[in-house]
Amino acid sequence: MPRLLHTSIGDVLIRTATLADVDGYRALRLEALQNHPTAFGQSYEDIVARPSSYWVERLQPDPNLSVFFAEHEGTLIGMTGIIRPGAPKVKHSATIWGVYVNAAWRGQRIAEALIESCLDWARANKVGIVKLAVVSDNQSAIRCYERCGFKTYGTEPQAIFYDGKYYDEYLMVRFVDRV
Repeated sequence: MPRLLHTSIGDVLIRTATLADVDGYRALRLEALQNHPTAFGQSYEDIVARPSSYWVERLQPDPNLSVFFAEHEGTLIGMTGIIRPGAPKVKHSATIWGVYVNAAWRGQRIAEALIESCLDWARANKVGIVKLAVVSDNQSAIRCYERCGFKTYGTEPQAIFYDGKYYDEYLMVRFVDRV
């Protein structure tokens, strides 16, 4: 369900992705990977040359996946996704991935609204536990996830290797009230 977020710098629509978002999604994801290489498992270099079919595939309707965007006046300024495994024994859990908000829009609670959309999706899909991973030195993201009710349950040492340095990731979890 779309939601309108009123911010100090303009209204932002939080909504589910559609296939019409392919070009904006590609641009936003590449921006995220280029500007924050330690925050994501993928690298800019790995996916910049991928064909449009790669991007279309990620936005195809799927009952175990949803991508959400934050949009201001027709421009995508934030994104995230949630995915759950299809196997019956683990369908009760899901993982949030790819959280990113354009630098000009940070501090407006947009990431929180995107996370809340993921949690709404989890409730609607009978998911009881949502997990995510965050680089341990990304304090602003950690605070955001904590405001959304996530708690750290572990650390994955050396989860990311970039530019000759290893980065740990905190593993975080939130239990979701099912509908």
